[in-house]
Amino acid sequence: MLDRFYLIVDSAAWLERLLPCGVRLVQLRIKDTPEEVIRGEIAAAQALCARHGARLVVNDYWRLAIELGCDFVHLGQGDLESADLDALRRAGIRLGISTHDEAELERALAARPDYVALGPIYPTLLKAMPFAPQGLDRLGDWKRRIGTLPLVGIGGVTLERVQAVLAAGADSAAVVTDILRNADPEARTRHWVAATRLR
Repeated sequence: MLDRFYLIVDSAAWLERLLPCGVRLVQLRIKDTPEEVIRGEIAAAQALCARHGARLVVNDYWRLAIELGCDFVHLGQGDLESADLDALRRAGIRLGISTHDEAELERALAARPDYVALGPIYPTLLKAMPFAPQGLDRLGDWKRRIGTLPLVGIGGVTLERVQAVLAAGADSAAVVTDILRNADPEARTRHWVAATRLR
């Protein structure tokens, strides 16, 4: 079972600031950085997550995740092509996979993931997306199709939208810019924790 609040950050430094606010599930997603630097970032993130009782998901770098004994890896569709899924399973590493359309969902399910992510749910500021916003109806459709497999809604999710995303069928809502670009990321994180905590 995933925490309903899924924070995504691009450095371990963010974890020093935000894990004390109550974060329990975080993805480290670093792009265009030398592998040695990423190895150090993952190791630092592991130590911080262990200290705060949070679950760490490593984006893309599955070989480093195996080497460093991580628990979870998230792969995009492009990375799925080159990843050794059998090696990940032998290492006991759980797997999340991004999806954007029907073909990608079928491909993801064939890989027997531990969760599936659908996005972008709303327009997103983070990166140019080749896919139009999926919307809440698609989120509900994905959930009906995958059943008990956890579903993550990602892309343009804000504190004001998170309840609608969860109500539409997402088990977890992933967030990047609504926290990292907020004037007070710590306060925003605490509000996310409070809004998504099961009562």
